[in-house]
Amino acid sequence: MTDREANQYSPLALAFLGDSVYEQKVRERLILSANMPANALHKLAVKRVCAEYQSVCMLKILDSGILSEQETDVFKRGRNTKMNAPKHSTVVEYRNATGLECLFGYLYLTGRYDRIDELFEICWNIEEN
Repeated sequence: MTDREANQYSPLALAFLGDSVYEQKVRERLILSANMPANALHKLAVKRVCAEYQSVCMLKILDSGILSEQETDVFKRGRNTKMNAPKHSTVVEYRNATGLECLFGYLYLTGRYDRIDELFEICWNIEEN
């Protein structure tokens, strides 16, 4: 799909897709790192797919300065979309997470799988507190 075609989708539609892309990357990395019971895998995945973690991830990506202008614009479109944040995260965290998911959805639709992998590496390597 072209950039123009991908930009025709709403930010929340891109985030809807990007959420699944990001979660699949997390699940894939977990399953390849250790053979453990599904319940244990689920608990580990939940820690990395929550809005709080994704927000930290997005801030790390932004701080790295590696996003192109176009990627930054896609993130901002997702971040600035009006939505209600769940009770377990702040509005800022939820908006950053939605922006990250929007970016992953956009990159997926435009076939930039290597770029998804590159950005996901930053997310995966965040030190847990």
